[in-house]
Amino acid sequence: MSRPRVFLVDDHALFRAGVRAELGDDLEVVGEADDVEPAVELIGEREPDVVLLDVHLPGGGGGRVVEAVKADHPSVRFLALSVSDAPEDVIAVIRAGARGYVTKTISGPELVDAVHRVAAGDAVFSPRLAGFVLDAFAADPTVTGGATPSFDPELDQLTQREREVLRLIARGYAYKEVAAELSISVKTVETHVSAVLRKLQLSSRHQLTRWASERRLL
Repeated sequence: MSRPRVFLVDDHALFRAGVRAELGDDLEVVGEADDVEPAVELIGEREPDVVLLDVHLPGGGGGRVVEAVKADHPSVRFLALSVSDAPEDVIAVIRAGARGYVTKTISGPELVDAVHRVAAGDAVFSPRLAGFVLDAFAADPTVTGGATPSFDPELDQLTQREREVLRLIARGYAYKEVAAELSISVKTVETHVSAVLRKLQLSSRHQLTRWASERRLL
């Protein structure tokens, strides 16, 4: 299977270097740009599979890059990668034609997985952003540019904190380690684990780990 070809758009060179390092050998980075105009020109030349772009650039919003490139290169897919989790930023870039939106708190492996999924045609969103897009999608089906968001009804039952606890427990953390990592009490961890098991209709830590693994949440 060929590696997806990726182009990076962000006005911080240090951040681009960090992303390039995180992507490692799983993806082929074919170029980068720090503003709207050079991004549009270079993406047109390189024709990557996926463009990772920030929503705020010196020459305008990331949505301008998406719209300009899509006009001549409709096969190029865009995944927004931003510090912003403001609903208006999310909706604007998705409305422009991006296939997903993740925040810069995402881990390296999660980012690699997100790029692969976007390259395969999925729409990918950080958990707490999915609600914004789902609401907008319900109001206006054209908001995702024809890409149907891949929502997981079971995962959507969980609160953000329950998802954090789930991920750590599934990675093998002891309750005490989870408590230290999230700055909460062991009793609170136990409460969250009980809630997760109840909502997902699971009965053991082993089942929980398998459930998380199947959904690539580890």
